[in-house]
Amino acid sequence: MSKHMVTDDDLHAYVDARLPPARRAEIEAHLAADSEAATRVRAYQAHRQGLHDLFDPVLDEPIPASLRELAAEIDTRLEARGTRFVARRLLRSRIAAGVLIASFGGALGWLAHGIHRPAETLAAGTSLHRQAAVAHAVFSPDVRRPVEIGADHEDQLVTWLSKRLGVPVRPPKLAALGYGLIGGRLLPGNSGPVAQFMYQDAAGRRLTLLVSTEVATGGDTAFRFAQEGPVSVFYWIDGKFGYALSAGIPRDELARVAADVYGHLENR
Repeated sequence: MSKHMVTDDDLHAYVDARLPPARRAEIEAHLAADSEAATRVRAYQAHRQGLHDLFDPVLDEPIPASLRELAAEIDTRLEARGTRFVARRLLRSRIAAGVLIASFGGALGWLAHGIHRPAETLAAGTSLHRQAAVAHAVFSPDVRRPVEIGADHEDQLVTWLSKRLGVPVRPPKLAALGYGLIGGRLLPGNSGPVAQFMYQDAAGRRLTLLVSTEVATGGDTAFRFAQEGPVSVFYWIDGKFGYALSAGIPRDELARVAADVYGHLENR
């Protein structure tokens, strides 16, 4: 047993490898004796790995030439004006920090490609699959609260999401495919709310369905597939709705589920 009470902060610090060796040993002893805490830690680790899988490849992209040129231009101007050495070093440090921040911000921007542009300028589905992939990676590993309202209050969930989106929305039934509804939540979209429904099969695998009303008119309504790190996404436009089905399962299996979801929505 650990010498001190173990909190969620301790568990997150353990997952992030931020504990000193002595405290880490205490936490490991605690996890060996507490299966519930061990399950939470595995979920935190899966959550962390999912985010790394999504974002890390983008962080390896080169720094944009425009930022390198800006740093060089400022440095040249400082040299031309004979600015004191210490002042130049300080400003260069600030520029370098700004470049790093801009680079990381660019990575996030790439993943949420187009989020900050007006929704009406987006082609149909441009950012829908990336929104869905990020939301799936963030919430599907959560053990304690993967949804805001559970399936045991489905009527309340449907009423709440329909009111917030301004149109009737209801989760499709996927029991025939082995997936039961866990519940759902409200998420921010490009210019308003979007809905996320979450399902789980007997093996504990989860899939999520993102429903958005932020779709451009006149877009291609065909099924499309995207792979965002470990997350597979099928997405499509149907009338005023955009749908994106996400899961960490093989493409062909997700395609069968997506076809069933589409058929269920068409036959309402």
